[in-house]
Amino acid sequence: MAVYDLAVVGAGIIGLAHAFAAAKRGKRVVVIDRDAQANGASVRNFGFVTVTGQGAGDCWTMARRARTVWAETVAEAGIEVLQQGLVVAARLPESQDVIDAFLKTEMGEGCTRITASKAQEFVPAIRTDAAIAALHSPHELRVESRTAIPLLTRYLQQTHGVTFLWQTTVTAVDAPRVETSKGPVEAETVILCPGDDYTGLFAERIAAYGLTRCKLQMLRVKPASPVTFRTAVMSDLGLGRYLGYADLPEAAALKARLDAEMAAHRANGIHLIVTQSADGSLVVGDSHHYAATPDPFAHEDVDALILDEFDRVLDLPGRMITERWIGTYASAPDRWRLTDRPSDAVRLVIVTSGCGASTAFGIGEETINDLYGRLA
Repeated sequence: MAVYDLAVVGAGIIGLAHAFAAAKRGKRVVVIDRDAQANGASVRNFGFVTVTGQGAGDCWTMARRARTVWAETVAEAGIEVLQQGLVVAARLPESQDVIDAFLKTEMGEGCTRITASKAQEFVPAIRTDAAIAALHSPHELRVESRTAIPLLTRYLQQTHGVTFLWQTTVTAVDAPRVETSKGPVEAETVILCPGDDYTGLFAERIAAYGLTRCKLQMLRVKPASPVTFRTAVMSDLGLGRYLGYADLPEAAALKARLDAEMAAHRANGIHLIVTQSADGSLVVGDSHHYAATPDPFAHEDVDALILDEFDRVLDLPGRMITERWIGTYASAPDRWRLTDRPSDAVRLVIVTSGCGASTAFGIGEETINDLYGRLA
């Protein structure tokens, strides 16, 4: 029987972050996953490591730490940073009030309010009337999640000696014994990162949190002519949804106007994020629909609402849709993440919002500190 210090169940970004934090301490780590490679939310997103706009408090703090770890790790892991920073284009006066209020908070450190012409220096395709004012943040990093997650996995294997057991189902956990479909594994501690799968291990503990699932729709857009986006792009809808902005008192007027004038967008949980891939194509989204079991279909009317906001903000005539997909992630009405403690040696960790890639490395360090003690 193989013996490890830590077994991590789940090879998405949350699981990888915990494996990384433990391996950096010299722990013997095994990661166990039922699939042949990460195939869920970790590879179906924007690859956008977002700090600015995350909810005030520990979410924003975790995102800041995670961004630092990403920045320290990408070169060693062979992961390319495709964009840095964020421009939030604001066309409504109520949005400008939110930007000004945000800049007065600690979360606005390093960020600035810029003009449309300055915004176009970062993203030439931004329409002037869509960025009467804009927020610029230097903090964000953009990687290609579809390749970054496999590269991070390889880095953990080759540089930090992490073992991966693929296509292996964990059927029971009673540390130090972990029962799997390929035989038992012995590990002093166990961290379970099940994503939005609530019916497997410790299902009764997960059920107590009242989780549901969020489905999102995303697209890949090819510009008709080459264009360079130095930063990611968001818009007024993001200021009304991302909690770091939307929870500010000054956001009440903006949300009321958006509810009145963009009711369909708001009802479908749409806000605009646009990032750029190495081939020049744009990853565009997204929407938010909640259900215990979301349907697996991408709906044309929802894509049309996303593209309506895309075209309102960006001047890219002749753009083409080359790819469409859906993703799902865990969601909760009262928290953005949970860490449950089935026993002294076992932790259950779920990010219950769409910020897993942006916070995972911070959460991983926190959990490992809890299990093994904080480093001096």
